[in-house]
Amino acid sequence: MEYRQIVSVTGLSGLYQLVTTKSDGAIVRNLADKTTKFISARNHNVTPLDSIEVYTTGENVRLHEVFLKMKENEATTPVLDVKSAGKNDILKYFRVVFPEFDEERVYQSDMKKMVKWYEILKSNDLLNFDAPVVEGEEGEVAANAE
Repeated sequence: MEYRQIVSVTGLSGLYQLVTTKSDGAIVRNLADKTTKFISARNHNVTPLDSIEVYTTGENVRLHEVFLKMKENEATTPVLDVKSAGKNDILKYFRVVFPEFDEERVYQSDMKKMVKWYEILKSNDLLNFDAPVVEGEEGEVAANAE
């Protein structure tokens, strides 16, 4: 499974692997319990994690960059248990792990969700992110090959 296949589904907690899309929805597999289900496009929106950005005090960053910072700092700053952590604990954690985040635009619920998602990805050994494909030379080579 690749990182670009991992999605968040509105109205459902956790993370999912996008198995296939259909004209009226999608089939997804829950990463936690491995159950597969159909989700209707009428009731749910599917958002790939690869497309999510986090507000910072400078340029916004992709979500996987925050996960990488969390992974790098895990030895010195253990990941919080969001169920028992208070608002100040979560803020302190992100100030240490990712000090560039914009405290005014990144809500506590967003921070909790990032920690929960990190734990899900870690438990499924999905924290090895592929380097994003940069348009340019590689794209031109692929276009010329056709």
